Amino acid sequence: MLRLVEIGVLGATGPAGRGLAARLASLGHDVIVGSRDAARSANTVAELSERWGDRLATLGPGTNADAAGARDLVIVATTWDAAVATTRDHAELLDGKVVIAMANGLVRVGKEFHPVIPEEGSLAAAMQAAAPGAQVVAAFQHVPAAAFAAIDEPLESDVIVCGDDDSARASVLDLVRAMANLRGFDGGSLANAVGVETFAAVLLSINLRYKGRGTLRLVGVESGRE
Repeated sequence: MLRLVEIGVLGATGPAGRGLAARLASLGHDVIVGSRDAARSANTVAELSERWGDRLATLGPGTNADAAGARDLVIVATTWDAAVATTRDHAELLDGKVVIAMANGLVRVGKEFHPVIPEEGSLAAAMQAAAPGAQVVAAFQHVPAAAFAAIDEPLESDVIVCGDDDSARASVLDLVRAMANLRGFDGGSLANAVGVETFAAVLLSINLRYKGRGTLRLVGVESGRE
């Protein structure tokens, strides 16, 4: 049975955050749409509510601070180059909470993407350093933003979840597996997030070159079995 929780999404007025917030609210979770601009958050909630009606009844507006103060779980869905600074700015509110890092550091060079790797080895690790009291978990790196937003359609992707805290990884895996057709896999400690994040550059380069919408699928293993 799905356990409904309160979730804050920082940067939820961008494509990825907007889509994920809508998807989570459609499952019945209480979701705070965080933004640096409260008016922009309110507009986003109004637009989503106009489109989906009562299906997003648990979606509410707020600032990024409001979202960081969510009771159960926080997602940082800002652009990759703002993720670490946003995490640092709200580190006190994030203390003791599970915080999902979903950004990939990428730069487009011609017909391909190149990974941007911070000194800490991954953006997720850099976010953990910025908020040492939080339990940062990397997840959702390979799910397209448009797929999250299409809440009438099942997601077709696998999600690798990496984090240093066992219970934090487990809670994020539960969240992932509650979404139709989305499979979650335990990828181990946060040190492995570098492989997850940098593979996004390869995946997006393939999609760009072949004009596709490929996602990550693992074969030969079933989700939930270790």
